Amino acid sequence: MAENPPSNRPDDSENNDENPKDPFSEMFGALFGGAGGFDPKNLPAGLGEAMGMGNNPDAMAQMMKQAQAMMAAMSQGGSGPVNWKMATDTARQSIAGEDPSISATRASAIANAAQLADLWLDAATALEGDGSTCRALSRAEWVEKTMPVWKSLTEPVAESVGKAITAALTEQIPEQMRPMIGGAQGMLQSLGGTMFGMQLGTAVGGLAKDVLGATDIGLPLAGSTPALVPTNLAAFGEGLEVPEQEILLFAALRECAHVRLFNRVPWLRSTLIGAIEAYARGIHIDMSRIEDAVRDIDPMNPESMQSLMGEGLFMPQRTPAQDAALEKLELVLALVEGWVDEVVAAAAVNLPSAVPLRETIRRRRASGGPAENAFASLVGLELRPRRLREAAALWAHLLDERGIEGRDAVWDHPDLMPTGEDLQDPAGFTPRRQLAEASMDDIDAALSKLLSGGFDAPEADDSADADGVEGDDRPEGDGTAGGEPQGK
Repeated sequence: MAENPPSNRPDDSENNDENPKDPFSEMFGALFGGAGGFDPKNLPAGLGEAMGMGNNPDAMAQMMKQAQAMMAAMSQGGSGPVNWKMATDTARQSIAGEDPSISATRASAIANAAQLADLWLDAATALEGDGSTCRALSRAEWVEKTMPVWKSLTEPVAESVGKAITAALTEQIPEQMRPMIGGAQGMLQSLGGTMFGMQLGTAVGGLAKDVLGATDIGLPLAGSTPALVPTNLAAFGEGLEVPEQEILLFAALRECAHVRLFNRVPWLRSTLIGAIEAYARGIHIDMSRIEDAVRDIDPMNPESMQSLMGEGLFMPQRTPAQDAALEKLELVLALVEGWVDEVVAAAAVNLPSAVPLRETIRRRRASGGPAENAFASLVGLELRPRRLREAAALWAHLLDERGIEGRDAVWDHPDLMPTGEDLQDPAGFTPRRQLAEASMDDIDAALSKLLSGGFDAPEADDSADADGVEGDDRPEGDGTAGGEPQGK
């Protein structure tokens, strides 16, 4: 029996389980009008030139092949500006093989160190602890625990970047491709979310190999309980010539102090997140940078695209409004780190290596590391307290001036918080607040008078009598209301 010739019908391949559809080819086929899947040889006239490939269908095929894995990830990542599955998977893959399990002995040592740290902190701050147990996290656990906070931190930025890029591409895409851009926007957004997820996962994975705990970058990344990463603590202690127990105790003091601050100052976290969101709202993209960089991409070399993204190509150019948001973010981070620095120094006064450890941490936080720099390159944000020493000096001054209770009471309301001027002139903090409070008292008095109707009634003129005669026109010493002698 003769075999039937192969069918050229477009639906044959779709019904063949042994020859599943190529999602990337299918997508391009839908975008470019192909009926039986995408064939790079059937590019519309002029499209190859518009994409910078000339008439080289092999180059397009190579790009398709390299993008298939990314498209598969896109299909599993769901909607949104960031492919969070890709971000988590990338972060975990980056630490695979470098994440030893935590023994029960190590976990117990961390919990005991945190208990002692809480006792010492009770004497150094008016902010109380909640008695929660400090957890020991592996690097992979740190990634999983912190990913929800990374979502709140970076999703506004990613969303703004995605909208900006899509809008810019719509305006600047070559004439030959404009009829297709409407159908491609969803694909571009998914592609952008996947690429952003890969970059974010790489940055978070780098941080997972560097951070000492859940608050090491000045934010409560793992919820409201303290947590330390023992593998990173061991790496941090190498070369310091400081006993391991002292390093553990000092790290526990810092972690527990951070957690106390964020738990007892409920507006603090929202203020930091709000500054990041304000920054994200003003994002715009410098398309000239993108155009210049894209010209250098070699479609046959996938590393060229990877290196392009690694250079922060899509990092936005800052606006004045964003500079103001970042200035606020930097100030609050400095105040947080400065307060923790001072409180921990007081609590660790009997720890032999407290002074050198304090200086090491100060330098570490002020300069950041490769992982923090990668995060900054990705979203344009530097989560480091450049003014840590100035902030620490301010809190030390307030301690001398007001005592522990008075110093910590400054955290009661965001309106009481120090400003950049206060960091430069700590001694002027209290006089400036007293002046501001006096001005507010005047405003309150005026407002109270307005609400009571005091501004509606004419003020009595003590120098005029009932007949409207000015007091200055009266004869002096006659004792009469109208100048007439008494008795007449």
